[in-house]
Amino acid sequence: MRAVIVHEHGPADSHRVEAVPDPVPGPGEVVVELRAIGVNYPDLLVTEGKYQLLPPRPFSPGKEGAGVVAALGPGVQGLDIGERVSFQTEYGAYAQRIAVRSATVYPMPASIGFEDAAALGLTYQTAHFALRERASLVPGESVLVTGASGGVGLAAVEIAKAMGARVLAGVTSAEKGRLALAHGADAVVDLAAENLRDSLREQIARETGGGVDVVIDNVGGDVFAGALRALAWRGRLVVVGFASNRIPEMRANYLLVKNIAVTGLQWSDYRERRPDWVAQVQQELFGLYEAGSLRPHISARYPLERFAEALERFRRRDVTGKMLLLPTG
Repeated sequence: MRAVIVHEHGPADSHRVEAVPDPVPGPGEVVVELRAIGVNYPDLLVTEGKYQLLPPRPFSPGKEGAGVVAALGPGVQGLDIGERVSFQTEYGAYAQRIAVRSATVYPMPASIGFEDAAALGLTYQTAHFALRERASLVPGESVLVTGASGGVGLAAVEIAKAMGARVLAGVTSAEKGRLALAHGADAVVDLAAENLRDSLREQIARETGGGVDVVIDNVGGDVFAGALRALAWRGRLVVVGFASNRIPEMRANYLLVKNIAVTGLQWSDYRERRPDWVAQVQQELFGLYEAGSLRPHISARYPLERFAEALERFRRRDVTGKMLLLPTG
């Protein structure tokens, strides 16, 4: 089979697609023949050696995909050869086939195609856990999603709306704002405005009459500082990522004075510690898709050999929604 192989960490274009042996499933594993592969920002960091979890080299990057069950290892139950599935893993998905733990393999409803199933994985899982588990969002509350046109951001817009929230999309351009509005946002907040420390709070006050109940922050930097000040009494801010490449700091006394909470989300911990919980959420996401509440925005598709072009777009901050690799293309 063909797979992207990283022998030494480095720029995306320093890695190559190579011929490697087909995987053989071990106990509790499933081999999936891939039809669509999700491309995510952590994939770029892993290939460069900058991610918090680095697999032993050589390895194939890639954390998710969708395809057909090709082989079952000893002890696997509840899955059949030829069954259509999506999956989550720590690495290895940039390939035509992958062996993955059966606990993180999810049967797909017949109504969902391979591309949408791959797109409904990591980013939607992250958004769901951020909103429900970390932020404890309830219907009727307001939510600010920063970086709202990106993968996790756009997923958070859709899921928050499906959960009954009023959704404010924090973006840096009118084009990105239109995309967020088309996916369910109620209003747009300008993250390119000057003096975000004050202007973000002012924008939020105009939209909510006070402060926002929940912030899902994918950006960090000045956006985090402004969003923190824009929280309502008992508001919750969930740190998901740092697209600005600036990790913010804060004074803990501010949390006390306003009775607000700041928490973080490392979603892969849930995949490893509670795969049953993740599987339950995946079925809920599939259900929301079938109900018409979720519509993944697939902005680009690349053949496997052009993986480096896809990854470089993250460096240019030129990604909206989801990108996919198509290994059979």
